[in-house]
Amino acid sequence: MDLLNRDKCLEYLTKTGEIFEAETLMANASLFGKRYSYLVVASSLYAMSVFDKGLDYCLENCHIESERQGHAWLPKARLANMEVTSPQPNARQQWRDGVINHIFEHNLSRVWDAISRFVPMSKAVLWENTAIYVFWLYENKFLEGLQEEQQARLREDLSYLVQAPAHLFGEKKNPLATFYGPKVATVGSEKPIRIRKTCCYYYQASDEPEDYCSSCPKIKHELIPESVI
Repeated sequence: MDLLNRDKCLEYLTKTGEIFEAETLMANASLFGKRYSYLVVASSLYAMSVFDKGLDYCLENCHIESERQGHAWLPKARLANMEVTSPQPNARQQWRDGVINHIFEHNLSRVWDAISRFVPMSKAVLWENTAIYVFWLYENKFLEGLQEEQQARLREDLSYLVQAPAHLFGEKKNPLATFYGPKVATVGSEKPIRIRKTCCYYYQASDEPEDYCSSCPKIKHELIPESVI
């Protein structure tokens, strides 16, 4: 809840900014947003899609535990109430809506709204930071070691996430759908990528000048013809 308080939020971003060492508060906030996104969506969505278990990730039930080892920041998300829910027979979609709503409207949307007002920065950057993790987890990490039936459920859940009603996210438009574009093959990347629509400011925290993410929109991407996937 401290992230919703202007003074406490800025103090926290300043402290984490000492780790990222970015040039601007916007860059530090964006990099923090990436870590926070991963903490919230990785375990919650994996539990939902793989185990049919719902964790209460609303902001009131979730807090960050920070640990530093040298220059490394190792944050963890801890839930006060660890009780889980499961879908009733023939009622998975209704249950899934509730799980998604707790993750996004009752946590991430509130935090992104606060940060975008306090820093300030575009909330679109924070939502795209979230979206790229959701897509990567479902398309890669979550699939590891699963049976075909489980993989099919993951694919269906991702399909639903990118077309679910906007109110589940606490937004006027589905923020994941906004960034769910096709992957394209480019000369500069080994695998097909989704080119970002917003810049995450990573280059402002890099020791190398103009060291952009491989999918950064600031790069002039040279597409390989007929490469849309």
